[in-house]
Amino acid sequence: MRALRLVIADDHFLTREGLRAVVDDQDGLKVVATAVDLPSLMGAVAEHTPDVVVTDIRMPPSKTDEGIQAAVELRQRMPSVGVIVLSQFADSGYALALMKGGSQGRGYLLKERVLDPQQLVSAVQSVAMGDSVVDPAVVDRLLTKNRAASPLDGLTQREKEVLRELARGKTNVAIGAALFISEKSVQNYINVIFSKLGLTEDPAVHRRVQAVLVYLNER
Repeated sequence: MRALRLVIADDHFLTREGLRAVVDDQDGLKVVATAVDLPSLMGAVAEHTPDVVVTDIRMPPSKTDEGIQAAVELRQRMPSVGVIVLSQFADSGYALALMKGGSQGRGYLLKERVLDPQQLVSAVQSVAMGDSVVDPAVVDRLLTKNRAASPLDGLTQREKEVLRELARGKTNVAIGAALFISEKSVQNYINVIFSKLGLTEDPAVHRRVQAVLVYLNER
């Protein structure tokens, strides 16, 4: 199998080169270009057509949400290119913005996560296959926060428990084992959750990810 080709974007030299070193040390991954801002990132993607972009969320020129902007633009221009956004912030608002146009091939990781090479490699491989990744640390941190009234208040206690386990990245089988219910019951609860949260059958939206992001946004 050919190596997955990556473009890495970060305006901090040490972070950028550290990511390059981590990637270059992994079998099956290859860095084809690096970038320091949004224009150079888009130029590198146009030139090299990578499988995955790994980008900081904040870069020049505005240092606000360039990583999100890149993901949105690439969704329209080059939908086959996966994007992993790296952030220092466990902010569900950023994750929602990243997934807004569809969750396929999109990942949101905390920068601390890439200190573990296997976590980064796993995320890159998942995104390259069209899957989506939301950092478990984002889930863990936001689960501890208090929240005001929200659409989640329409869920029953059991539905909230199922959604909580879903947010932790568990499969239907694992959720059933954790809550001592059958896999079929788990799927029934999930379908009800989708309905109550207003998540449709839109093929551009991965409803499990969208449900988790709604949950996190209300923590």
